[in-house]
Amino acid sequence: MLKKITAAAASALMLLSCSCAEKSQSSLPETDQGSLTVDILDVGKADSMILTTENSTVIIDCGEKGDGKEIVNLLEEKNITDVDYLIITHYDKDHVGGAAKVINNLNVHNVLAPDYSKESEEMDKYYKALEAKSIEPQLLTQNLSFTLDSVDFTVYAPEKTFYGEDDENDFSLVTKAVHGNNTLLFTGDAMEQRLDEIMDIGKCTFLKVPYHGRKLENLEEFLKNTSPEFAAVCTSKSEFASSTQTALTNLGITYYSTCFNGKITVVSNGSSIAVNTEK
Repeated sequence: MLKKITAAAASALMLLSCSCAEKSQSSLPETDQGSLTVDILDVGKADSMILTTENSTVIIDCGEKGDGKEIVNLLEEKNITDVDYLIITHYDKDHVGGAAKVINNLNVHNVLAPDYSKESEEMDKYYKALEAKSIEPQLLTQNLSFTLDSVDFTVYAPEKTFYGEDDENDFSLVTKAVHGNNTLLFTGDAMEQRLDEIMDIGKCTFLKVPYHGRKLENLEEFLKNTSPEFAAVCTSKSEFASSTQTALTNLGITYYSTCFNGKITVVSNGSSIAVNTEK
């Protein structure tokens, strides 16, 4: 069953959890662009997304250290052993934690990350995994574009080298994936300063809401500027701010959250988008 949260139903869905069967992804007609599938894993207040086409795989963030196994298992189920790009948006443990597991168990060809440093247990394991596989990550100081199958990717680098002592979230790499008429935007944990930098990034069809749906002063302005039809929030019930829910509802954006909908699958055929949820 396809779950959609309309403006009228959003408040009610935040109060109760509904279960439903996943809808087959074959509901979208085939097009010349092929399909782009985004699996948004239910890993609590953490980010982990897998983008696949017929011949390519991109991973954006790997959740916490116990979540890497779920990524590997999902790709094994799809008979995928190679990852074209692993994008680590920033170095918080809920984004880089599972990266070592992914690197150790899959053939990762390119790693993109922001150009700053952090010390943590998760980062130590990440660096050791990179070294073991002789992978040199590309630390972005400029935007990078590449094309896989019929999807044009642009990864936007942070514009500053310092955002404040406790503002490393604003180093988040932001990824735009253009598939035919659809634009999908993944914003990591971008906070106010970073959102200001990408405020004019353009319209999108689908948005991964930044910073786990927490309150951001300029989020509503960003939502108005990007004008997504669909949005997803990787969050927990306690982190999903009422102000964010209200902004999404008032702007008529159909939105989903991992804390209420479980695993979220977004499928683009280049003309339209379908969203399937676990519950």
